Amino acid sequence: MSATIAPTILVSVIVPTYHRPDLLERCVKALASQHFPRDSYEIIVCDDACSDVTRQQVGQWQRAQQGMPSIRYLAVVGTRGPAGARNMGWRNARGTIIAFTDDDTIPAPDWLGQGVQAMTASVAAVTGVTEMPLPDPPSDYERDAAGLTRSAFITANCFVRRSALEAVGGFDTRYTMAWREDSDLHFALLDRGFSVQSAPLARVLHPVRSFRFAAGIGMQKKVMFDMLLRRKYPFLYRKHIRDRLPSFYLYVTAAFLTGVVLMIVGHYPLAAVAATIWLMLTIIFFVRRLRGTRHSLRAVADLMITSICIPLLSIAWRVVGLIRFQRAAV
Repeated sequence: MSATIAPTILVSVIVPTYHRPDLLERCVKALASQHFPRDSYEIIVCDDACSDVTRQQVGQWQRAQQGMPSIRYLAVVGTRGPAGARNMGWRNARGTIIAFTDDDTIPAPDWLGQGVQAMTASVAAVTGVTEMPLPDPPSDYERDAAGLTRSAFITANCFVRRSALEAVGGFDTRYTMAWREDSDLHFALLDRGFSVQSAPLARVLHPVRSFRFAAGIGMQKKVMFDMLLRRKYPFLYRKHIRDRLPSFYLYVTAAFLTGVVLMIVGHYPLAAVAATIWLMLTIIFFVRRLRGTRHSLRAVADLMITSICIPLLSIAWRVVGLIRFQRAAV
């Protein structure tokens, strides 16, 4: 009797998740419906929450099997963020091509096929097109979130050869939030001389999720990781991300801190001047963000509060990043 030969897995799809079973259900349903040979790809769900709900959810898909590609569940022990979850995924994958997406995306039916087709022999990685439809008019937060679709390389939609991931060591796990870890991988590949191309026909839908009031305040912490990326790859950071410091935020912060110091030392007239400058700059920032966005009471109140906080917090978190990652190495 001849031994049964296991099918060769060409592509492993890595999906990090964290307490989002409804979104994961939608994403896996789209992945299971790909116009791609079922025996040629696998889905690996990397659960950064080690959730029993997600484990059981994947177990149900494994038992169903009919019409499903191979699907596996990996628990990421100790919350590491998406970078650590993706590392666990690709290191346990069987495919020679690793496809990355997020649990809140909806890959098009031909996503895998188009991505694999774009991976020609000379290419180490490709990034597809991510669509994020916005309401008309959007809130400032939604408009800002849509900036994701203009990024040069995002892990919501990319394909990377396993050999290239091994060469650069995968994702840097110091990125503990979903921010800049994809740019870091992109820069690592470019720095090692690998070819990274676009795959315009490999498309995923990335609906904008609902957001809490003044969510922009908490989002500023992510800017800390810009400093890690800038220290590791200064030339590529200036070329692809930002070629200078955010001068407007610096002016706002300088006016605010000057006013506080002058107030403390008792120079009240000069403190009033500094406070007036800070207020005028803050109003300019608010009006700039208000243009072209939704003018509901909630949206305007959100803008007022976040316009006061964002410049100060953005600079503060950059300082934290500079201190925390002052000795970061590639």
